[in-house]
Amino acid sequence: MRPSASDFVDQRLLHVEARSRARTHPEHEAHTFFQASTLDSLFAGKLEGDLSFGELAGHGDLGIGTLNALDGEMIAVDGRFMRADADGAISDVPAEARTPFAVVTFFEPSESFSAEGPLDHDAFLAELDRHSAAASWAVRIDGDFELVRARSVPRQRPPYRSLSEVAEEQHVFELTEIAGTMVGFRFPDYARGLEVPGYHLHFVDAERRRGGHVLGCRPRAVEVQVDPSAELHVELPPGVELGGEGPGADEIRGIERGD
Repeated sequence: MRPSASDFVDQRLLHVEARSRARTHPEHEAHTFFQASTLDSLFAGKLEGDLSFGELAGHGDLGIGTLNALDGEMIAVDGRFMRADADGAISDVPAEARTPFAVVTFFEPSESFSAEGPLDHDAFLAELDRHSAAASWAVRIDGDFELVRARSVPRQRPPYRSLSEVAEEQHVFELTEIAGTMVGFRFPDYARGLEVPGYHLHFVDAERRRGGHVLGCRPRAVEVQVDPSAELHVELPPGVELGGEGPGADEIRGIERGD
């Protein structure tokens, strides 16, 4: 049985507050994540949101997501909102563009550490896990990578298909011997449906020219900053609710890792 909003509150691990569009307003709360819509809605093919990136920027300066019609991967670093197109080329996101799914935070790290490699992807994620015991956290990773395996998807046209179907058309590319910034979030397994369980990471190179959704990486020498949180505020557009029967964990992980 899928957890309800009250289950999250009762567990005191990740407090989820659902908000209607009318109650969404900018706020700068430390160690709080703000999310537009849910992962379930994206898997269901609801690829048109009503929240603009200008509004989203009022809730955070670091984050990940996508644009309406699944038109590329969004990466927010230092308050700059960027889009990686289907070939990984980076451009700035106009303030008036809208998103069907994104999660952001005003990044205020409480811990930082260095990681030396090269480390394979799973070993690197295990190293990240060793440095935080929180329910969820935002992470920023800066440095040199032997490899970043990334993807983006082409813009979709109505009638929209499910994310699982769209993922079959993903464009996968490899960035080798590259410096850049990787940002994202880690959520607990019980957040499935709201968010990606485990890590959800996006990458942009140091020149802000190439990037995308991270399928795998081999960091060589990086600095990691971690911002833990137990607060997730979810803005629910019309027609989107918490709960329901969404994709299974294996299906989510398959799309996240490009399997």
